[in-house]
Amino acid sequence: MNQEKLFEIASLFAIEGEIAEINVLGEGFINDTFVVTTVGAAPNYILQRKNHIVFPDVPGMMDNIKAVTEHIKAKVEDPMRETLTIIPAKGGELYVKDGENYWAACLYIPDTATFDRADTCELAYQGGVGIGRFQSLLADFKKPLNETIKGFHNIRWRFEQWDATIAADPVGRVKDVQEEIGWVESRREEMLNFWSLVEDGTIPTHVTHNDTKISNILFDKPTGKVLCAIDLDTVMSSTSLNDFGDAIRSYTNTGAEDEKCLDKVEMDINMFRAYAEGYLSEQLSTMSESELEWLAFAGRYITFEQVLRFLMDYIDGDKYYKIAYPDHNLVRTRAQYKLLQSMERQYDDMCAIVRELSAR
Repeated sequence: MNQEKLFEIASLFAIEGEIAEINVLGEGFINDTFVVTTVGAAPNYILQRKNHIVFPDVPGMMDNIKAVTEHIKAKVEDPMRETLTIIPAKGGELYVKDGENYWAACLYIPDTATFDRADTCELAYQGGVGIGRFQSLLADFKKPLNETIKGFHNIRWRFEQWDATIAADPVGRVKDVQEEIGWVESRREEMLNFWSLVEDGTIPTHVTHNDTKISNILFDKPTGKVLCAIDLDTVMSSTSLNDFGDAIRSYTNTGAEDEKCLDKVEMDINMFRAYAEGYLSEQLSTMSESELEWLAFAGRYITFEQVLRFLMDYIDGDKYYKIAYPDHNLVRTRAQYKLLQSMERQYDDMCAIVRELSAR
């Protein structure tokens, strides 16, 4: 996108100072993100073109982000650094619509750092602190949030999609993946039983981040400590166990998500302990007995969901996930299944670690 257009869009927001330049930030897998640099002492800003295909309800998404960040700001010592600050359009809206495109802006937080991968137990611990603190600050948040992505982490909804895809078999692949289909079907009852505890309120719902990778944790450069969770596009109401489980799926995997050599894929129990310790150091006091009881299982649940989703997309003709080669989604399925098996083998140890950390 040319600079003239970017300047035009940025000028529609209530920013201070004169814009000096606008540069691309990051790789932009979903949204297109830019840094808006201003002249002199005025603050800098983040400008994003939101992906309205992935997020069809951008206004609802922005309402969620505004509500959550305002709640956090009322609780922290440095509200301009310890959460995002949404910059509205000059007309007061939380976004700008330009044709089919939606744009949003927030304050740039200086003197910060992010990490692309948690490759040490210390980073895993800090990642746990970041998400645990985010959830703890929002434990008393009561306002309803918009469901911006239908059925996110809802395995009952995923199984409805799964059953329809298997029945349709649009590209004739079902016959070739009977073993893999069996992996999913053999765990159907167990996963639905877990989700029913969320549906009936046994496991309570809270504000969830829903994208808990380490790159969504902002660190303070001067101190090296966790500052806040960022990338709040997927903030919704669900069980906080989903956030923990998603983090365990990504932090503890010793191989790549699409690892072809399955011998490289295991769950690193030390990384599990480190993340759980950081998470519970912030979140333990707000958690119910049922949440603690099912915390370790959450890693299995989210990893199973990813097995199902990768395999379902393969059967459906690779329509959702980007692929680099024809069997890419099948490779992903097998790698995630190997990770799931490793979690199942170490599940007793995972539960023991949660009990130990919870008793401190």
